[in-house]
Amino acid sequence: MSEPRSRPWLVPIAIALLAIAAFFAWKHFQSPPPIDAFASGNGRIEATEIDVASKTGGRLASVTVREGDDVSAGQTLAGMDVRALEAELHMAEAQVAQAKAAHVAAIAAVAQRRSDVATAGAVVAQRQGQMALAEKDIERTQQLVDKGFISAQKLDVDRTAKQTAQEVTRAAVSQMQGAQSSIEVARAAVVQAAAAVEAAQARVERMRVDLQDAVLVAPADGRVLYRLAEPGEVLPAGGKVLTLLDITDVYLTLFLPTSQAGRVAIGSEARIVLDVRPDISIPASVSFVSPQAQFTPKSVETRTEREKLMFRVRVKIPPELLRAYAKQVKTGLPGVAWVRLDAGAPWPATVPPPVAMPAQP
Repeated sequence: MSEPRSRPWLVPIAIALLAIAAFFAWKHFQSPPPIDAFASGNGRIEATEIDVASKTGGRLASVTVREGDDVSAGQTLAGMDVRALEAELHMAEAQVAQAKAAHVAAIAAVAQRRSDVATAGAVVAQRQGQMALAEKDIERTQQLVDKGFISAQKLDVDRTAKQTAQEVTRAAVSQMQGAQSSIEVARAAVVQAAAAVEAAQARVERMRVDLQDAVLVAPADGRVLYRLAEPGEVLPAGGKVLTLLDITDVYLTLFLPTSQAGRVAIGSEARIVLDVRPDISIPASVSFVSPQAQFTPKSVETRTEREKLMFRVRVKIPPELLRAYAKQVKTGLPGVAWVRLDAGAPWPATVPPPVAMPAQP
């Protein structure tokens, strides 16, 4: 029986078929090209960092949390040594009591000055009555002298008495005016004493605020990222104790070219696909588009160069979704953000379905 003939021409055909099959397999498994209605970019999950710091300088008394702990808004995180502040508060409260006593004394002084004015007025009236009587005595004595019943010496005595009464009256009037002036001084002292009371009370309130600020609390729900100080350390004013991650403000930053960034609107729907969970996407929305291009020359003249401009875009995850998955929130994870440029375009099949909100109990 004869041997089959060799067919060397089949070898290049088989190689060509294998190449074609490999090309179609590569095309099948590679990611589809970007869709015109959507834009995408790489980035990492980030969160707003909050520094918890001391308002005034002093010794750190306690720190109640450690790195990685979840904290809630208003929770006590650390405390400063407040013994010096408490002593200053007691001093300020004593100054308030002293100022109030001075205010009461100033009011009493006004009443005393008014009494002095009334007394001086009575003295003036008495002296004016004595002067009027002296004038009548002079008239009667003058008539008796004219008729020769008495000597002129008596007239001189009455005239001297009148002059004395006039001087005494002037002195009484001057004393009354001085008493009236003292009332104004006493009233000014009352105003000054009242202002001193307010100033002392303001110092007390400030000391109480400082005591409240000596207790460091979480300004928002978050997670402790860094513990920067330990109890016993002396911190300056503004010394950092902790750094928190605000787990209700989580976002991803991507960069888009001019042709796509110009079509992005604030609030546009977006989705984030993390490298560690390619099977699901995280709903998000555009919260920021940079008004300036990034890492490009200041002046751009040609159209080609303008197409190279890249704009920073931030997509933010809804706070309610973050609260529902607070334990799973982690920063630094890489992923891809997809942004819908056309509000009417359906999401492509290459973008995995969004994660669902957990059922409410």
